[in-house]
Amino acid sequence: MSTEVKALLESPVSKSESLIEKIKPHAELMAALISGVLIAAGWILDRNELAAPSVTAYILAFIIGGFAKAKEGIEETIANKELNVEMLMVFAAIGSAIIGYWTEGAILIFIFAVSGALETYTMNKSHKEISALMEIQPEEALRVNHGIEEKIHVSQLRIGDHILVKPGERVPSDGKIIKGQSTIDESAITGESIPVTKGNEDAVFAGTVNLNGSITVEITKPNSDTLFQKIIQLVQSAQSEKSPSQLFIERFEGTYVKIVLAVVFLMMFVPHFLLGWSWTESFYRAMILLVVASPCALVASIMPATMSAISNGARHGILFKGGVHLENLSHVKAIAFDKTGTLTKGKPEVTDVVVADGLSREDILLKAASIESHSTHPLANAIVKYAKDHLADSLISPESIEDVTGWGVKANIDGEEWKIGKAAFVGMDGAISFGNGAAGKMASEGKTVVFVQKDGVIAAIIALQDVVREETRMAIDQLKNQGIYTIMLTGDSQNTGKAIAKDSHVDDYIAECLPENKVEHLKKLQETYGTVGMVGDGINDAPALATANVGIAMGEGTDVALETADVVLMKNDLPRIAEAIKLSRKMNGIIKQNVVFSITVIMLLIASNFLQFVDLPFGVIAHEGSTILVILNSLRLLKS
Repeated sequence: MSTEVKALLESPVSKSESLIEKIKPHAELMAALISGVLIAAGWILDRNELAAPSVTAYILAFIIGGFAKAKEGIEETIANKELNVEMLMVFAAIGSAIIGYWTEGAILIFIFAVSGALETYTMNKSHKEISALMEIQPEEALRVNHGIEEKIHVSQLRIGDHILVKPGERVPSDGKIIKGQSTIDESAITGESIPVTKGNEDAVFAGTVNLNGSITVEITKPNSDTLFQKIIQLVQSAQSEKSPSQLFIERFEGTYVKIVLAVVFLMMFVPHFLLGWSWTESFYRAMILLVVASPCALVASIMPATMSAISNGARHGILFKGGVHLENLSHVKAIAFDKTGTLTKGKPEVTDVVVADGLSREDILLKAASIESHSTHPLANAIVKYAKDHLADSLISPESIEDVTGWGVKANIDGEEWKIGKAAFVGMDGAISFGNGAAGKMASEGKTVVFVQKDGVIAAIIALQDVVREETRMAIDQLKNQGIYTIMLTGDSQNTGKAIAKDSHVDDYIAECLPENKVEHLKKLQETYGTVGMVGDGINDAPALATANVGIAMGEGTDVALETADVVLMKNDLPRIAEAIKLSRKMNGIIKQNVVFSITVIMLLIASNFLQFVDLPFGVIAHEGSTILVILNSLRLLKS
């Protein structure tokens, strides 16, 4: 860094700008505190019979403490052509001053300013996860082109570019590793604190941290389309989208304010003529009514709670695309699951190896895996992986190999003729009778059976299956404990569907289900259960995700599934669904507490005012105190 630049950064102007940026988020709270100091000064001056200085202190308290809320109220009133709760508070404070209650009016402004600062704190706290994400987003990348390293801005990266990511650096953009191996911290994306070891062809995501080894990454997505950017966009849109409850309160607020102002106007005159109150008493009670009938606490009952819950979910890898989906999730009575990649791992794994009597299991498995290593078929890859995990010897090279499309593969090893494939390829009669019908038994369990033949005689059968994830059973059991009906919708055969359904603990299953059939079955579930969720990860799940009341996508799924779903699990962690439902129910419970509490306080204060039991100072403290309590109650949702 040059001396000139360093001097500029350390200049008084630069330092003052930095100080302003630090103070800005706390401006409302500071204004409220200054207002409180001025109120205390005004009260002391008044006690010492210094009327003019006392009123001056109160006026300054009014202006400094009430400026932010008054500005907000006036701007919203002009924009929406509708009076709001902020304007009620301004009218109440001015009215209190008119009748000589400077202290009470100033206290009203002070507490209203404190509650406003607290609400702003809640909003800022809920935005913190997005701010943190924005801060860790890398701005530069080290592009490698024909051995030449060049540091460029991430916006200049193109699909196919190669970048070098050194230990301790963040991955600048989504891609796949083409050279090197390292441990990657993906907590910023998935919420999972345990680092993941990755090597050749493994996917890496922007914003994750390369912990130990240098890796060369090939860019697979433009920077604007990375998973990291999608997370930011999802949560930003969620925080700006209002829930049905919030929209109702906002519609209700305008009408309520008009009613309050009308009743306050009547109270200025009616009690004087009908009840014989003095003009001062009537006006005084009208001002108290203006304070206590204001729906501050009611208006603050929902938004802080919703924002806190969305923030909590984002921090734990659960992204809600809006308050409406978070609110709906608590009403879900049934959830349908896709099978492949959702309940299961999405890749076949070897479950059984049955070898003919007198033959070596290790030898058969070694020869079969050596032959299958020349194929790219998923079943072949699974057999090779199983052999490498269970055998000490390295694979060998066949003398000859021939792929018989649609049937299997033929090969020669050490003068032996081998066939690996379907039953008809190795001989149907032998396949059926092998191992006392072992193949038929495995097929009935939903497994795919591969036959291994050596020199014209069936030597072994290898059974494979897309196995259920380790966490699936726990996730389904948790949902059942929450009273939710679970069902699996799969395009697989009846045998496979039955086996996976039993293993995953779902209540029911529907097999041989095409994408359009999933939509039909979801509509039937909605007729029976009302609010229904759908969990999926593939393109074929998109119609069902859109049809469900709440669509939940697995984070490692396709882009279409992520865009269609209402809730995204950033890690393919099914137990997070039960956590999301628990969070939703807790949020709705807190909202109900807030609404009931705020309405009860308003009704009690209004009744006490008509009965002349409550004075202005108590009315101010009780009403504004209830608003602060409601916001503090909502902040509980920020906790894990």
